[in-house]
Amino acid sequence: MTDEQVLAAFAGMRRARRGDEYAPHKPLLALLALARVQRGEQRLAEFAQIEQPLKDLLTEFGPSSAPGSRHYPFWHLATDGQGAIWQLHGPAEILGRPPAATPNLSELKRHHVAGGFPPDLYRRLADDPRLLRRVARSILDSSFPETLHEDIAQAAGLDLADDLAMEQSRATYTTTRRRRDPAFRDRVLLAYQYRCCVCGFDLRVGHLPAGVEAAHIKWHTAGGPDVTPNGLALCSLHHKLFDLGAFTVEPGELRVVFSQRAISSGSELHNALAHHGAPVRRPQSADQSPAREFLAWNMDNVFKRPYRDFSAP
Repeated sequence: MTDEQVLAAFAGMRRARRGDEYAPHKPLLALLALARVQRGEQRLAEFAQIEQPLKDLLTEFGPSSAPGSRHYPFWHLATDGQGAIWQLHGPAEILGRPPAATPNLSELKRHHVAGGFPPDLYRRLADDPRLLRRVARSILDSSFPETLHEDIAQAAGLDLADDLAMEQSRATYTTTRRRRDPAFRDRVLLAYQYRCCVCGFDLRVGHLPAGVEAAHIKWHTAGGPDVTPNGLALCSLHHKLFDLGAFTVEPGELRVVFSQRAISSGSELHNALAHHGAPVRRPQSADQSPAREFLAWNMDNVFKRPYRDFSAP
């Protein structure tokens, strides 16, 4: 397989969707498997070995319901590209099932079902660390906002040290990915007068805003459009917290809602919770306000439920 064929195979991973629900299961499993190759571990791993690390990743970087279906990608990834990127090993009574007959958690563990990259792909990735990093970066680029890339790679155990592979990966991938509108950032920041809509941060260096970013409410990687009603002006801290699901914005009253899973032993949480229940700062025009459909998507797919009671300290 050429480099481009390897990248195209991973780009062809199908994403499970129910309505507009976002499922990062397969990308996270693929990243875990790439980390195993990078560490020189065996090609195949039993589901019992993969289950907890995959559950942890889905808990941190997926919708609240994602950990409960952690066995799905282990089974269904083998049907993508006719087995080009994932292979299963186990008893015929399990592997002979139709693809839709997903084994449950206990069946996968009881029958010691194992999974991993096919031999040729495994050797290709093991022999070319730069290609492995290109694949990992392309998965991150296509599935998650950039604010989360470093955290996801670290949690998966991947070493993505910067080198020429980073630029090569991005150059290759931009030929197939949905392009971003370069004017999106300027439109969103102007709408909110270059201030964080949560905390009001508006530091400038000369005439240039510093540390205020345009955040997609519905992630661009999940099909979110580059329109102002799908954007919020957020300082870099609140942008990161927003993409992590530590808080969201209510679709109705446009109030900031923090998750019970946002915890800290210091003053940081107290400072952050000062905005809990407060309305976001509105944009300059009503037609620029955050759209209900995008806020609802964020609450269902990114926000870490349950949310804090507005009357709680």
